[in-house]
Amino acid sequence: MAGASMNGIKARMKSVQSTMQITKAMELVATSKLRRAKERAEGVRPYQTTLEETLVNILSAAGGAMSPYTKPYTGGRVLYLVVAGDRGLAGGYNSNIFRMERELSDGTDALYLPIGKKALEHYRRRGVEIFSEDYEEVGDLGVGAAMRLGEEISRAFLDGKFSKVVLLYTRFTSMMTQTPVSETLLPAEMPQGKGLPKKTEVLTDEAPEEMLSSLFPQYVGGRVYAALCESVASECGARRTAMNAANKNASEMIDSLMLRYNRARQAVITQEITEIVSGAEAL
Repeated sequence: MAGASMNGIKARMKSVQSTMQITKAMELVATSKLRRAKERAEGVRPYQTTLEETLVNILSAAGGAMSPYTKPYTGGRVLYLVVAGDRGLAGGYNSNIFRMERELSDGTDALYLPIGKKALEHYRRRGVEIFSEDYEEVGDLGVGAAMRLGEEISRAFLDGKFSKVVLLYTRFTSMMTQTPVSETLLPAEMPQGKGLPKKTEVLTDEAPEEMLSSLFPQYVGGRVYAALCESVASECGARRTAMNAANKNASEMIDSLMLRYNRARQAVITQEITEIVSGAEAL
């Protein structure tokens, strides 16, 4: 009876150890990817800041409201551009961004553009209308793909397919902290108060309206690319944290199973000694 219990405990320990090997390997891979993803996310932030400041200065020079991209939103369909992960096992990384999207889109006429395998699977299961299914792999999307997406979104916005574009992604703060955020891409909003960059004189060879028409698709593409970089770093950080927690839980489980195994073995030894003593006394 005790022998059978010991065999069961040993089998369970072996299973937990095998799982622990996998989670340790995944943690190492996530840590390795995180370094590169973090550097890329931090490297694109100055570009995004400069792009936004340039856009604001041109809008100021153009009078602030001389582009269809800046007309205030007065109602209509909303495109939700949702950036999630390519894989699971990343804690609440994917579920947090989906929860935020549900809260924002509740009661609106929504259209969805999922980026990432998990996002595409999620919205297919929900049976909602999807604007495009061409962006399944977040990790494979570079600057060129982001710029093409920016042009595609901008053309559809001008064609009246939707009246507002909301970008949802996870911002990388640290290895332990990743924050889901939502930003309005179109119509563009002028920053107010302390967020307003210092106004500079803009000298151009073409009318501000023409420059805005060519700049806005690049602006949207640049914002999307920055979100992709932040999301990849966030996914790696979330997966590393989740795998680290899994390793700790597995280690604690192994210690608990080892204690149970030693107790069961001690019980077997005690029983055998008792049987030997009883047999000797009977003789």
